[in-house]
Amino acid sequence: MKSLITIEPRYQETDQMGVIHHSVYAVWFEMGRVKYCDDIGFPFKKIEDSGLRLAMIDLRSIYKKPALFGNQYKQYTYLIDFSRIRMTFRYEIYNEKDELIHVGESVLVWLDTNLRPTNVLKSNKQIYDLFAKHVVKAKGIENA
Repeated sequence: MKSLITIEPRYQETDQMGVIHHSVYAVWFEMGRVKYCDDIGFPFKKIEDSGLRLAMIDLRSIYKKPALFGNQYKQYTYLIDFSRIRMTFRYEIYNEKDELIHVGESVLVWLDTNLRPTNVLKSNKQIYDLFAKHVVKAKGIENA
């Protein structure tokens, strides 16, 4: 399953050249993850209420073309890998011409309320089953 958000960059997100600053992509990725969890029926609030947390341990970005202020972008978010301990999200951002301009990935680990890694299959099988059934296989980020 792929989740879609529409992004209209704010002027404050640009650098002196009018290009979206590299730090903004991590924020956009988080927006995509939150929407993804909403779309599969398990919002972040519900995850936290169940005693689980998610911590990012890796973030990757490949910049194919610049994103610019004044344009609108589509970002697709989907789960490409999932295990009892961690999961990997892929993000694809397209411009108004439907050209792929940015690809990203983030790896998150499941934590308990003491911020220690936890096995989500043991701690909450419902969450494990829900995420596991939505994995989409994808090529490596370098080939996207």
